[in-house]
Amino acid sequence: MRTRLAIKLHSLFERHFPERRVFLKSDNDTRFIRLSSETQVVAVAGVALFVGWTAVATAILLMDSIGSGNFREQAKRDQATYQERLNIMSAERDVRAQEALAAQDRFNAALEQISAMQSELLASENRRRELETGIDVIQTTLRATMKQREEARTELVKLQQEAGEGDMYLAAAGNPEQMNFMTEALSRTAEERDQIAADAKNALEQRDDLELEIRLMQERSDEIFRQLEEAMVISVEPLDKMFRKAGMPTDRIIEEVRRGYSGMGGPLTPISFSTRGEDLTPDEIRANALLQQMDQLNLYRIAAEKAPFASPVNAIVRFTSGFGTRRDPKTGGRRMHNGADFAGAHGTDIFATADGVVTHAGWQSGFGRLVKIKHAFGIETLYAHNTKIRVKVGQRVSRGDHIADMGSTGRSTGTHLHYEVRVNGKPVNPMTYIKAARNVF
Repeated sequence: MRTRLAIKLHSLFERHFPERRVFLKSDNDTRFIRLSSETQVVAVAGVALFVGWTAVATAILLMDSIGSGNFREQAKRDQATYQERLNIMSAERDVRAQEALAAQDRFNAALEQISAMQSELLASENRRRELETGIDVIQTTLRATMKQREEARTELVKLQQEAGEGDMYLAAAGNPEQMNFMTEALSRTAEERDQIAADAKNALEQRDDLELEIRLMQERSDEIFRQLEEAMVISVEPLDKMFRKAGMPTDRIIEEVRRGYSGMGGPLTPISFSTRGEDLTPDEIRANALLQQMDQLNLYRIAAEKAPFASPVNAIVRFTSGFGTRRDPKTGGRRMHNGADFAGAHGTDIFATADGVVTHAGWQSGFGRLVKIKHAFGIETLYAHNTKIRVKVGQRVSRGDHIADMGSTGRSTGTHLHYEVRVNGKPVNPMTYIKAARNVF
C-alpha cells in the first residue's frame, strides 16, 4: 500500500513538477545538481509558508498599530469629555450654591418682613381699639348733652305753663331784679342750646372722620394680612416640600419638635388674641391663623436644624459612587453600597450635617477611622475613611462643625469620604437629603 501510494504521489508531482537539473560548469569540469519532484514540492511549500506567514504577521502588526492608535485617540477623547463634564458639574455646583445663598437671603428677608408686619399689625389693632373707645366716649358725651338740652327745654316749657306770659311780664315789671334774672337765664339757656347743637354737629363730624379712619385702617389691615399670608406661604412651602422629598412625615416631625419645646415660656408657646369670652372677629381669626403658621414655620426651622439637610464637605470634591448595588473590584460580584462617596484632596475638612451627639469616634473594621452622630427623629449619620478625627464620643455638635479630615483608612482605594444616613437603623440614600435642601439652604 505504501509503495503504490508513493508511486501515485510521485507521478502526481512529476506531472506538475518534472525533474530538473541545474548544471554548474567550470573551466575543467561540468557538474549538475539533480532536483527531484519531491524536492521542488518541498521548496515551493516552504516558500509559500514563509510568504503566508510574512503576510499574516504584517497584517497583525498593522492591525495592532491601527488599533493602538484608535485606543489612544479614544482615551484622549474620553478624557476630554470627562474633563468637560467635570467643569460643567463644577459650574452647576457653583450656580446651585449661589441659588442656595440667594434662597437663604430671601428666607431671612421674609422673616424680617414678617416680624415688621406683625409689629405693625399689632400696633394697628391697638390703634383701632383706641379709636373705637374714643367713638364710644364721644357718643356717650353726645347722648348726655342732648339729654341735658331736652331737660332744659322741658323745664322752660314747664315754667311758661305755670306762670303764663302776662303774669311773668307783670311780675317781672314789678320786680326788675327778677326780670333781669329771667332774661339772663333765658340767654344762658339759648347759649347752652346753641352750644349743644354745635357740639352735636362736631361730634357727628368727628364720628364720620373716625369711621373713615377706621375704614382706612381696616383696608390697611387687610393689606397687611394679605402680605403676611403670602409671606408665610412663600416661607413654609419650601420647607414642607424639603421634608416630603426626604420622605419625612411632616405631621410626626412637627409634633415631635413641639413636644420637645412645650415648656412654659419656650420658643414655641402659642400666641393668640384674647376675646374675653366674645366671638372672634374676622381679623382676630386671620391673626390667629397667621400666628399658628408662624409657629409652624418656627417648628420647621428647628426640625431642619436637627435633620441632615446639608453636605458633609464644602470644598471642591468629585462624586465617585452613589447609593445602591455596585461591582466589587476585588471579588467581581455585586454588593450593596449604603452611602455616597466624595473624593477630594487628602485632609479635606468634613463637617457635621445636623445637630446631634457623637456616638462613635474611632477605628471600625472596613470603615477605618469612623465618626457616628446620632440626630433627632431616629436619624444617624456616618463619616468613614478619615485620616484624623476631631471629636470624641458624647460630644454634642452642631451643623457645620468640623468633625474630621478626609483620608483613605480602612477598606479604601483612595482618598475619599464615605457618607451614610440611617433612619431607625436602616440605610437610606443620603443624596435625597442633600438634594432636598438645595433650594432652601
